[in-house]
Amino acid sequence: MNIEMIRAAAQRLDGEARCTPLLNSPFIDDLAGRRVWIKPECLQHTGSFKFRGAWAALSALEPSIRAKGVVAFSSGNHAQGVALAAARHNVPSVIIMPADAPHLKIENTRSLGAEVVLYNRASEDREVIGLSLEHERGLTMIKPFDDPQVIAGQGTAGLEIAKQTSSLGVEKGDVLVCCGGGGLTSGIALALEADAPGLCVRPVEPEGFDDVTRSLFSGKIEKNIKTTGNICDAIITPQPGNLTFPVMQRLCGPGLIVDENEALESMAIAFLRLKLVAEPGGAVALAAAIFRKGEIEGNDVVVVISGGNVDP
Repeated sequence: MNIEMIRAAAQRLDGEARCTPLLNSPFIDDLAGRRVWIKPECLQHTGSFKFRGAWAALSALEPSIRAKGVVAFSSGNHAQGVALAAARHNVPSVIIMPADAPHLKIENTRSLGAEVVLYNRASEDREVIGLSLEHERGLTMIKPFDDPQVIAGQGTAGLEIAKQTSSLGVEKGDVLVCCGGGGLTSGIALALEADAPGLCVRPVEPEGFDDVTRSLFSGKIEKNIKTTGNICDAIITPQPGNLTFPVMQRLCGPGLIVDENEALESMAIAFLRLKLVAEPGGAVALAAAIFRKGEIEGNDVVVVISGGNVDP
């Protein structure tokens, strides 16, 4: 992965993805003790940043390969992103989703035209199911984070952050990113390395599922003991990606960890103060800005609200 791939993805996404703004609330600034610039990827197509990577990956496929269809596994946000990208390319999609995923995410994925295959998150392996479908039907796997084109697509959010912060006169500060497997985190870090080197990406994770934070500390990939039992389902993964971790290790600052109650409170703050709907996993970066402000330096912090697909 490199900046050229991200810029190429941005060209393919031009006119397809939304350029989400940077928003500010004086109330949130007071809570965080500094200026907070919020990038609401919950306003992106399908309600999360995942459409960026899905479109980047599908649009990079050879037309003859793409026409056979794609398969993906996801707890919901990548599922919807791939389903919409496939529908816009007029190709079939099969999405493997955990049976305990939010009902909204499952129904939205189906409504976008995808075939949904449900599995038991605790007893079945989604990658095994995906590989089986890939071989049986001749589909192409679109991985949720450990794919160069997916990472490049997510990195387009970083290009936007670099341009937007420059226009605001923000040259230094932390960029807090909700982190699961690291696709968004590593993509943004690569983009900022090139276009805004004074900004430092910090991954944010839920308590008990802090594999990236522990991996950055130990210098090697660490695994989560469990992959269920937290409301931040969108960013619960077994471990960092083999492609994403080296990028995060080279470019990211230390990880930050928040608990479920802090994520829920931040969801409420986002809605009340900015009228933004954030899901728990999409709100952890905002939670870190508010509740871990002592671990952040500088007068400005950028917060990525990564998704807003939550059941009512």
